[in-house]
Amino acid sequence: MTGTAAAPDADGSRPSARVSVVIPNYNYARTLELCLDSLAAQTLPPYEVIVSDDASTDDSVEVARRFDCRVLRAERNGGVSAARNAGAAAARGDILFFLDSDQALTPDSLENAVRLLAEDPGLGCVHGIIAAEPLVDDGPVEWYRTLHAHHWRLKGIGPTPTAFFAAAAMPREVFEEVGGFEPALRDSEDVEYSERLSARYAILLTDRIVAAHDEEYRLGPMLREQFRRAQYLLPFAAAHRRRPGALRANSALGVAAALLTAVSAPAAVLFPVLAPVPVLGVAVFAAADPALLGFVRRKRGAGFLPLFIGLHLLVNVQIALGAATGWIRSRFDRDFGTSAGRAPRPAPLDGRTG
Repeated sequence: MTGTAAAPDADGSRPSARVSVVIPNYNYARTLELCLDSLAAQTLPPYEVIVSDDASTDDSVEVARRFDCRVLRAERNGGVSAARNAGAAAARGDILFFLDSDQALTPDSLENAVRLLAEDPGLGCVHGIIAAEPLVDDGPVEWYRTLHAHHWRLKGIGPTPTAFFAAAAMPREVFEEVGGFEPALRDSEDVEYSERLSARYAILLTDRIVAAHDEEYRLGPMLREQFRRAQYLLPFAAAHRRRPGALRANSALGVAAALLTAVSAPAAVLFPVLAPVPVLGVAVFAAADPALLGFVRRKRGAGFLPLFIGLHLLVNVQIALGAATGWIRSRFDRDFGTSAGRAPRPAPLDGRTG
């Protein structure tokens, strides 16, 4: 079975397709207006825009209703997977474009997505990269997150078994065949869906779809988020990331070096003879991804590098600690980190629910 992305018009210009943009949202009134503004400026206007609101407690619904879009309201917060599924079930277009509410697309992103799907009927999904500049500039932590996110996605451009649905398009019939997102997953739902999707269809990461993202700008919440997500790395997502072409945000060497630095630094204070160990750890960590540091220097200057390296080190320590915590949890709870332990796999959709 192949997708049904519409072919370009006979004159070779703009493709014709009914694109339903599905925006899951929970308390993102701050950026939702920018997200919807970017859709109004698309070279290929969307057939419909659906804001699937996940029981927000802020002004998100009021913001959405100022635009020409449909608003779905959940009675209780069910997570991003449930919100995407609700939006997809209500959609009427031939192509589903999933867009997070803290992102804004470049004007030709929808048109490029449709063209790429039309050019290759074997494609089940095309998804895009993060822009190098933040959607809202809230300071150095956000710049760190944005630059890192842009760089590792840019490195992964091309065919991949991994799909990220923050800015992704897929033919509606492919989504119906593969089934909805795992509603019990609030983290790593992209990885679980990628496994099902890539077993049947090709996936493409492209720089022809670009979204500016409003990253977390506060250090504490950013580190807690990394720790929480990393708990699923070993018991759930590690097998996927070992697949050829799978996308990886951080190198295993960098994570190991960061953990070595964090563990050895306190010991070096008590035992000065151990001082070279954390220094070696930092050196190995910095050398683990020289292309990333070169990119940061070009974008923000050499003066930003020490702060970037320090933040990146803290993030990788959180990833190591989170992964270790998740591994320990999985030893005591065999269902931890598996979709089977959370809920039954979603059945394929028939397109008639709403």
